[in-house]
Amino acid sequence: MVCSLRAVFMNLNFPLLKPVRILLFPFSLVYALIIIIRNWCFDKNIFSSTSFNLPVICVGNLAVGGTGKSPMVEFLIKNLKPDFALAVLSRGYKRKTRGYALANEMSTALDIGDEPMQFHNKFPDVAIAVGEERIVAIPQLLHDRPGTQAIILDDAFQHRSVKAGLNILLTDYNNLFTRDWYLPTGDLRDSKKSYERSDIIVVTKCKEELTMKERLEITTEIAPLGHQTVFFSTIQYGLAYHIINKKSYLVNDKTEVLLVTGIANPDQLKKYLLRKSKTYYEISYNDHYIYTIDDLNEIVRRFNAISASNKIILTTEKDAVRLMKFQQELSGMPFYVIPIEPSILFGEGGKFISLVKNFIKDFKEIKD
Repeated sequence: MVCSLRAVFMNLNFPLLKPVRILLFPFSLVYALIIIIRNWCFDKNIFSSTSFNLPVICVGNLAVGGTGKSPMVEFLIKNLKPDFALAVLSRGYKRKTRGYALANEMSTALDIGDEPMQFHNKFPDVAIAVGEERIVAIPQLLHDRPGTQAIILDDAFQHRSVKAGLNILLTDYNNLFTRDWYLPTGDLRDSKKSYERSDIIVVTKCKEELTMKERLEITTEIAPLGHQTVFFSTIQYGLAYHIINKKSYLVNDKTEVLLVTGIANPDQLKKYLLRKSKTYYEISYNDHYIYTIDDLNEIVRRFNAISASNKIILTTEKDAVRLMKFQQELSGMPFYVIPIEPSILFGEGGKFISLVKNFIKDFKEIKD
């Protein structure tokens, strides 16, 4: 038992929080017991799960924090929408409204949440909806968009009231669920055993030079079941663009950057700036942070304090939708947004998309 606890503590990847988190270990045991009992109730049909008569694809994870769910949802939309009429359903975390809502031209991040707003901005022809109770929201979504051929559930793996036909589970290369522990000592919000419910497992945020040996070691550690396929992905950054006029900007080794983020895990972006920029300074807020005019004034003050002539402010796409309420103030500033998308390693991007497309096609054939 002592060795087991020691392994748990050594695997936690939060050095600043580790002392506090270790003290909270008894609470994590209680939390683990609760989610194990909850999952058992679903497995034994004491708690019911509802299936829908169309392809439902769930993208989720076992841990809190950023594993790349939003980029994965966008990756799926981009690759599936030419062939299928898609809809995306999110919870709409940190929005100021409640209940079901379908994104339209009047929607804001405060109405539907930052991530759904980001999806709507990038894919205005795709139905983007939010609703805390997905089992209630799905029929409403299908009523509004009766031609929908497949639904993508964003961050719904642990919400078992809806049974998805295809579950895509993401786990961060730097914090694999196999090495994690339960909240609040670790980051797990669901049982490790729940990975068995997934159909596709994607190890996200890998280094681009991941070797076949490392791939095999991680795959062996995850121990996929016979019906599961494991993929590995890395993050690719696109060309930065101005938050208002959309003009592009190439970050280079002469650029000094003030990085402004309110996301769960900006580590990959910071590593990117270490490679690409001359230097960067950082203002970091909590995930899904709602910016105020005082925050904007502080950002401007910090930016003006940088003495370099070649300097910009850089933020993420998710932050950008929460900053757009300051359009007038931002229009004259060198305020840029950097897009990201996942790239499936080892040349298996086609295989990944084929698995998802075949799920939709096979479901439609059985239905027809």
